[in-house]
Amino acid sequence: MSTLHLHLPDEPTGLAEQWLDDVVDGQSLESVLLGESGLAAWLWRRWSTVADHGLTREDLESIVVASSRELWLWLAGERVWSQACSGLLGRVERRVVVVEYIESRS
Repeated sequence: MSTLHLHLPDEPTGLAEQWLDDVVDGQSLESVLLGESGLAAWLWRRWSTVADHGLTREDLESIVVASSRELWLWLAGERVWSQACSGLLGRVERRVVVVEYIESRS
């Protein structure tokens, strides 16, 4: 079992407002989430230790995209940050367990 335990980062309130504005102004949610100043990049800077456990930035980006519905609800004010981010955190930690298992079998 993995020893990875990610922290729940503080809510990126100012960035979230900009991300919401970008979507409302016509950018796709996916492009906002995956952009250079998007949520995936923001999370990677905080959770880059996942790379030590076999997860790539692209893996994290795919998890963010898979969570886009919950993330949209957070941006729109229908979910709180702890709900949205906890879901991401759990997906990342579960993916690490799978990656580590596969690597141990190689």
